[in-house]
Amino acid sequence: MSGEVHALREFYAAPPGQVAARLIGARIAALWPHCKELDVLGLGWAAPYMGLWAGQRGRRIMLVPAAFGPMPGAALTEDGRLPLPDSSLDRILLVHSLEVSEGARGLLRECWRVLRDDGRLLVIAPNRLGSWALFEHTPFGHGQPYSRGQLKRLLQDQLFRVERRDTALFVPPFPWRFALRGAGLWDRMGRRLAQRFAGVTLIEAEKDLLAAIPAGAARIRRRVVSPVPGTYARVRKDAPER
Repeated sequence: MSGEVHALREFYAAPPGQVAARLIGARIAALWPHCKELDVLGLGWAAPYMGLWAGQRGRRIMLVPAAFGPMPGAALTEDGRLPLPDSSLDRILLVHSLEVSEGARGLLRECWRVLRDDGRLLVIAPNRLGSWALFEHTPFGHGQPYSRGQLKRLLQDQLFRVERRDTALFVPPFPWRFALRGAGLWDRMGRRLAQRFAGVTLIEAEKDLLAAIPAGAARIRRRVVSPVPGTYARVRKDAPER
């Protein structure tokens, strides 16, 4: 996990981070309005969004990559290694994680492992075509941005089935509060007219148990044994009559 990500705590305390939390949180709430009786993991830097399900029963777990430093209420984890048993979670919110992971495929396979059979993953990643990926004063300007097509293929390669997609952050990442006052209008218009240029992409994917061959798996040859011509007839001939 790269340690070059802009200080996340300071970002979310500043005007751009407050706007990002509000706009992205609105889209998360639209995709996952209810997580009652579900076990949810926030992986990456998910604290600004885990409160969306406050008061709804179910386990809430937060894991932060060690390179990010400590976060209140969260445990530290290694990149691509989740200290959780197989099939133990219903939902995973992956934010400020995939784009800076040194092994994105391994990280997604770990998510697949710990999700239950009908588990769902919600990935939030910077959009390659969006303005937020161009400026390093926000965490979305660090690491590997993705287009919607790249994210979809990456998830499918790691045995996920993409269900829904959404976008957020169409307002440029202005550092001034007065310039961000119309951010809600920017998002409403952008989602209607220019979704390709959103600052972040949200993709919901379901664990796919019916995927044929895992990415990178060796091709398995099947050996088919056929009888030598005439063998069956000779056996029948030599067999005792009833």
